[in-house]
Amino acid sequence: MHRADLEDEEEARALVAAVLEKDGRLDTFVHAVGDFSSGPLATTGAAEVRRLLENNVLSAVHAFDAAREALRATRGSALFFGVAGLEGLRGRRESAAYAAAKSALLVLVRSWALEEAPYGVRVNLISPGVIPHDGASPETHDPRRIPRIPMGYAGTPEDVAAAAEFLVSADARHVTGVDLPVAGGWQP
Repeated sequence: MHRADLEDEEEARALVAAVLEKDGRLDTFVHAVGDFSSGPLATTGAAEVRRLLENNVLSAVHAFDAAREALRATRGSALFFGVAGLEGLRGRRESAAYAAAKSALLVLVRSWALEEAPYGVRVNLISPGVIPHDGASPETHDPRRIPRIPMGYAGTPEDVAAAAEFLVSADARHVTGVDLPVAGGWQP
């Protein structure tokens, strides 16, 4: 396993170089990065917005810039993690700064998909909804959210993993620039 601080451009490049040194190629790049923050904008502050943008967006830019040529060489696939409900691009009361960062990431993903399609590289976003797991925010574990999920239950990490596996597989060879919600129909 390789680790890097993807907010640091040099560490992102070193990560990709280490993978290429070990494996000789890069077929799939998954960017499952992004701190969560909740609260109204009135109490969030500019520093927190900057931190979320750097952690969710700038880290993706560094990672994709580092991986681009290797993915082109293999006609590979890149997958980034968003959050359910981005399509509405509407205001939020509790997680506006986080949603803004993930919305910026969605625009980048769709733009990379357009730019990289001629090279055979697929770029997609997967957007989990309510997926309780260790380390999830307290809001994710709030049982009052379950009735708001049209499917009637929260998703699992396995649900997200199965969707991610599909998006990077040969079965999705003609899928690029999408945001796949794994949310049971939930819209925050």
